[in-house]
Amino acid sequence: MWSGPRNLSTAMMYSFAARGDCAVWDEPFYAAYLAKTGLDHPMRREILAAGEHDPGKVIDACRGDVPNGKPVFYQKHMTHHMIDGIDRTWLKDMTNIFLIRHPVRVIASYAAKRENPTLEDIGFRQQAELFDLVCDLTGKVPPVVDSFDIRKSPETTLRRLCGKIGLGFLPQMTGWPIGGHKDDGVWGAHWYGAVRTSNGFSGAEGDLPILKGEMASLSNSAATYYQSMAAHLV
Repeated sequence: MWSGPRNLSTAMMYSFAARGDCAVWDEPFYAAYLAKTGLDHPMRREILAAGEHDPGKVIDACRGDVPNGKPVFYQKHMTHHMIDGIDRTWLKDMTNIFLIRHPVRVIASYAAKRENPTLEDIGFRQQAELFDLVCDLTGKVPPVVDSFDIRKSPETTLRRLCGKIGLGFLPQMTGWPIGGHKDDGVWGAHWYGAVRTSNGFSGAEGDLPILKGEMASLSNSAATYYQSMAAHLV
């Protein structure tokens, strides 16, 4: 599952984990991304201490045996973590799904946790690039799902998505226990406050927030990428 930050990605990980037949991995490349870029993210030191810095080893684990003998391995990937120099050819062997969210909503949510986001931070450009790559590698258009649709109609949207990837829908996907998941990344202490206190998708989103100045310009820059993928919604 490929998304940028603040795209409902953690809730989707919880949803698939709630099935019972899925092992989950929270942002496998985060430590490698920080080690390669030197970026100063919240909890940087803890993330580097907890994760694998060698992207090649991360790829091997992504392609390897599913943890705990589960039949399905759900991997929550951030598109901006796939920086230049990290091999991407392994994607042809995976079932790739693209989770999108309107850039205005993403930027408003991200800016509340980390100031002055850039286009590189929010992942839309990288997501569209990966989408095109998967199309080229597989000869098929991968499924795209919008967080707005998931929140508005969780069961209907998840049923459609599961049908696209050949996985039977299970009713327990629409809810999960309050308190987070044992496989949350260490960074969850900073980013996952709302979803950890939830027990399911939080209902339909309201009107788009109003962005001004640089944040409005950032949204305009991301909109083309978002719209290109939204044309392929399940």
